[in-house]
Amino acid sequence: MALWRIRATVDDRPGYLSVLTASLALRGVNILTVQVHTTEAGAVDDFLVDAPDGLDEADLLAAVERGRGRDCWVARSEARGLVDQPTRVLGLAARLGRDPDATGEALRVLLGADTVTWRPMPAGARAGIGAARMLLADPSGGSYELHRGAPSFTPAEYARAQALVELAAAVVRRAADQVNLLLPDGAELLVRPATADDVPGVVELHELCSTRSRYRRYLSAIPCPSAPRLRQLLEPARGLTLVAAETSSGGEADSVVAMANLIAEGDEAEVALLVRDDWQRRGVGSALLRRLVRHAEGAGYAALVLHVHAENAPMLRTLARLGRPAPVERDGPVVTATVPLAVPVAVPADRAR
Repeated sequence: MALWRIRATVDDRPGYLSVLTASLALRGVNILTVQVHTTEAGAVDDFLVDAPDGLDEADLLAAVERGRGRDCWVARSEARGLVDQPTRVLGLAARLGRDPDATGEALRVLLGADTVTWRPMPAGARAGIGAARMLLADPSGGSYELHRGAPSFTPAEYARAQALVELAAAVVRRAADQVNLLLPDGAELLVRPATADDVPGVVELHELCSTRSRYRRYLSAIPCPSAPRLRQLLEPARGLTLVAAETSSGGEADSVVAMANLIAEGDEAEVALLVRDDWQRRGVGSALLRRLVRHAEGAGYAALVLHVHAENAPMLRTLARLGRPAPVERDGPVVTATVPLAVPVAVPADRAR
């Protein structure tokens, strides 16, 4: 028996796929896996089959045509073809998480492309697929151009490839947002955008903070938000959360010592900080607040809003170090400060060139 890949278009009508599979079965062909790609011309079925050694490419083409398949493509396959598509995609995604520079090779493996070329020109309106060509937009800038003699690319393959490219770009952006923070006393922290994977570390941060520190952060005596609420804080729908963590001698992140939240609503964003007691008064809060200010200005928010307990002198001093006028309103024990931001000015299209 030998492994083959067969791709053919089948009319998306009841019973037509069974006619094709019956035609293959009459020749002793066993279908191992099947993927269906929906197209305007019909359903493109991609089979991995085990066929008798006596059958060749012409025999399989004839069997497909007798089974009402059209635009048929047949090629020998290898044992690695037995890996199902979701498992293959997850493996490639894990590889890109470790090495986003391998995007081109990941695309080649995913689609069996003959060539993959990155070009500095953006894809623009040209993005999409042709019979033997695919053009993908690279969110980091530029585009990927893929060529494959056969079979023709399908919209489903284009969607998978674009998702893979966007994943690699997201990994690159996250790495670029990660910085080493050197404090005035010589200590060093790793500052990076938070993810849902940081929930255990942030729970530990809350446990190691004093009741007073938690009260100043939440303006209430809660010990720690629930896990679902923490996930919302760490990956807000609009905004950004940064965590600062100690680094081990090997350079890997250790325990989380601070968290800074920027939660946007409308054209304003609310900011709050939580710093572990033994890391307070060392410049951590000021550094995190400045990074959130830069992010908010780049995102185009008009102002930052901070709700601070009136007795929280350290946070008020941190706010004053920004050197920006911040109108303050007091409501009982709570002070609300509004920090205006420099909103980027739009450049007219005729001047942008």
